[in-house]
Amino acid sequence: MAITTSTLGYPRIGKNREVKKALESFWRSEITADELLQTAREIEEQGWKTQAEANIKKIGIGDATLYDQVLDWVIRLGLIPARFQAFSGLERYFAMARGKEGIAALEMTKWFDTNYHYLVPEISADIKPEANFEDFLATVKRAKNFLGERAIPIIIGPVTLLRLSRLEGVELGEVLTQILPLYKTLLTELKALGMVEVQLHEPALVFGNAEQLKPHYQTAYAELSQANLPIHLVTYFDDLGETYPWVIELPVSAISLDFTRGHNLDLIKTRGWKRDKRLGVGIVDARNVWQIRPDKIFPLLSEIQTLAPEISIQPSASLQFVPYDASREKQLPEALRNVLSFAEQKLQEVEFLDRTLSEENTQLEQELTEDLIANNWDAFQQFSPANERVKKQLQALTTDTFKRSLPYTERIQKQVKLPAFPTTTIGSFPQTKAVRKLRSSYKKGELTQAEYQAQIDTHIAYCIGLQEGMGMDVLVHGEFERSDMVEFFGQQLEGYAFTVHGWVQSYGSRYVRPPIIFGDISRPHSMTVREFKVAQSYTEKPVKGMLTGPVTMLNWSYPRTEISRQEQAFQLALAIREEVADLEAAGAQFIQVDEPAMREGLPLKQQRWNEYLSWAVDAFRLCTGIAQPQTQIHTHMCYSEFGDIMESIQQLDADVISIEDSRSNNETLMQLTNAGYSHQVGPGVYDVHSPAVPTLKTLQENVQKCRQYLPVSQIWVNPDCGLKTRNWQEVIPATRNMVQAALNLRQEQESTTVKIPVKFLSKTGIEVENQPQAENE
Repeated sequence: MAITTSTLGYPRIGKNREVKKALESFWRSEITADELLQTAREIEEQGWKTQAEANIKKIGIGDATLYDQVLDWVIRLGLIPARFQAFSGLERYFAMARGKEGIAALEMTKWFDTNYHYLVPEISADIKPEANFEDFLATVKRAKNFLGERAIPIIIGPVTLLRLSRLEGVELGEVLTQILPLYKTLLTELKALGMVEVQLHEPALVFGNAEQLKPHYQTAYAELSQANLPIHLVTYFDDLGETYPWVIELPVSAISLDFTRGHNLDLIKTRGWKRDKRLGVGIVDARNVWQIRPDKIFPLLSEIQTLAPEISIQPSASLQFVPYDASREKQLPEALRNVLSFAEQKLQEVEFLDRTLSEENTQLEQELTEDLIANNWDAFQQFSPANERVKKQLQALTTDTFKRSLPYTERIQKQVKLPAFPTTTIGSFPQTKAVRKLRSSYKKGELTQAEYQAQIDTHIAYCIGLQEGMGMDVLVHGEFERSDMVEFFGQQLEGYAFTVHGWVQSYGSRYVRPPIIFGDISRPHSMTVREFKVAQSYTEKPVKGMLTGPVTMLNWSYPRTEISRQEQAFQLALAIREEVADLEAAGAQFIQVDEPAMREGLPLKQQRWNEYLSWAVDAFRLCTGIAQPQTQIHTHMCYSEFGDIMESIQQLDADVISIEDSRSNNETLMQLTNAGYSHQVGPGVYDVHSPAVPTLKTLQENVQKCRQYLPVSQIWVNPDCGLKTRNWQEVIPATRNMVQAALNLRQEQESTTVKIPVKFLSKTGIEVENQPQAENE
């Protein structure tokens, strides 16, 4: 039997976040474009070297990016919307990614069911594709010199690229006809460079409605096969489902399937395999951090071996979704660290599986390795026993636990009365260099807890004074004590573990360290009450308590695999429920429970939606059901396509939902309206991921647009997401304009005059205009 090994992509941010640092230095004009590109190349080549040293035989290359790989292919194919045509080079690239003054960036949404955000291509009838593959071909040449025939170029497949695009006045098939010759030219050039194979990534094949794409795939691959370069068709994140029979007939030399999610093995067993094709066996989970279990994985591989004569052992997807190296996490308990597997460990697992199946390991080597892994897992089980108190809490749940004591129409009458177009923000304010240094000093033990809290309180005071002076209606404390909306809470919960170096890319230069759920979740103490009390003491206006919801906590963590995601979500909900009660007791009249990842976790096949949405909605209602009628529950959702789950959003029964709407041309707002959403809505009126400061006129127009879809009584005014990644020089004028826009419309609505003072002294005693402005993150 022929066995090889492959990778489908690798982390591209640098073990020490070198690409992030270079990007942000470039944006601040501290380094040149050449220096930025050099850093990116060095990190890319380090990844190649690591994979080569792990003895991977087919190394995926060309997936590295300065911001987003989808944007890279949009640029290479010349799919440039008119508003960016005046720019060129990196200026155009980053204008499309981040926007510029008066020019909106491309929409951003989630890459399938992951927490990675991609930029959505906009393709209209007036766009004429024009290829420029110079940068990609230069990368391929470097890789060939570095890796020889092991270098396998990675290309986003044409149908997936178009399926993920926003098509305006043009059909997918029309654009496909235009770009296929460009793809074919690229494959021809790759063959001329000596490439022995190319990976075309087509994860759109696992969507539940992918059957509709059949004629497009058949057309595309009939033409691309004419380049006579062997094509490795790559899928991941789920099984092929009903597309399986015709996908395996496509004229390609290899097809990769994900065996960590979905039911691909059942498809092969019942539908057969094309024995002239290599089967890419995605058996090492590229989206979770747990070590393989040989007792479970070898029986599966043995069965696959009987079905396909030629296989490739590989991760289930790109390794961009996991950190670099678990061995660096020396602060973790050994029993936990020994069962973790990050990118480098997953390469080792691929090689171990390959050597075992190829019978290259001696029997002694095999036994020693399997014994070591078994002992690691035994030690971990002793390290993480069940929490009986949590189990009893789950068993005691009743129907009433999952609902508010009064329906929305009754409880809304008991809540704080606010003027028309009430204003607020999503929660976070700038995480400046000073704030990050403060948290770092505290972690290093350079500050006592009292010293740290005193300085955090100074930032809170400034933030409250700023909002109060602007005339904001519902204030937030700014979240200066929080590095990340999941990490902050997880660090205070039992059952969570945290890395030091475990960064993964969320989008652009935005990286996160997903925590690891290793045991039953419980809350030993309150998590946010102190900062809420401090903020509320500075103002007579209401301050929102700010929490992260259970589904987002789960979806943005690496979950356990031995119990269900539903049970883990309910454990998290119980912990957050206790925090809601404590905030209420501390005087909070507004509590926001963010669920931006609700849509992200939706299964890719519709037949599995109901089960997920049922427990996801229940988890949210479990943590908010304890709130008294007079407490207004807010939630926030962003950067996902929510049209599919509007009924479930209504079932959350939040009093107010704030949404990302600035990059989607009011699409999400229209979806809410069309679904008959009856509660209050805060459409994001400006894009916080762009450095451009929106003008008062633009913001006023954006709020006015909301009136086309909602009655005034339902409208809140807020940014589309948190403000932590912006600097004060951007945030202050943007939020001031936002509040003034609302006040102007309120004046129109109520015939009153409200002015924002130029200078003010709040309860904090801080004159805001004299406050030094901080640097950007």
